[in-house]
Amino acid sequence: MPNRPTRRPASASPAYAPSRRRVLAAGAVLLAAPMLALPRRSLASTASARTLAFRHTHTGESLAITYASGDQYVSDALARVNWFLRDFRNGDVQPIDPQLLDQLHAVSTITGSRAPYEVISGYRSPATNVALKERGRGVATHSLHLEGRAIDVRLADVPLADLRDAAMSLRKGGVGFYAASRFVHLDTGRVRRW
Repeated sequence: MPNRPTRRPASASPAYAPSRRRVLAAGAVLLAAPMLALPRRSLASTASARTLAFRHTHTGESLAITYASGDQYVSDALARVNWFLRDFRNGDVQPIDPQLLDQLHAVSTITGSRAPYEVISGYRSPATNVALKERGRGVATHSLHLEGRAIDVRLADVPLADLRDAAMSLRKGGVGFYAASRFVHLDTGRVRRW
């Protein structure tokens, strides 16, 4: 008679031990379940939303806004940023370069800052630029502030030198360090530092 395995009575069978593959598959389902309950658009926009927060040192205004999602800029948000970063002296508004916002977002990510950017200067109208230059404020005649491509900022929870170093590490434009005035200048011009 051939050697056949004998059946054990049900009461004598060993306890059920799931395979490693089944345990891992069950774990994956449990981990994915909360994400499957969310709409797809929500998953995509949450992962790639870019948000900034500002407080203007001259007007006292604040703004926290999601200005981009994925590779798309949010036009209503950009309009609000343009208004917020207007020439506070005369109310003139200029479109702000979205790449400047991307630089600010990258710097706050690099530094781990949770504070809003304290804005000293955003857009600067030609009239304001001339007036500041006449007062000997070290203002460039062809400042990128005039084009909405420059901003002067600081972060309350990041040392000024660390803010400067983070901005320089991007190699995305100009970075000026003004320790005495307590701000860092960032712009979307050619890569340079001062």
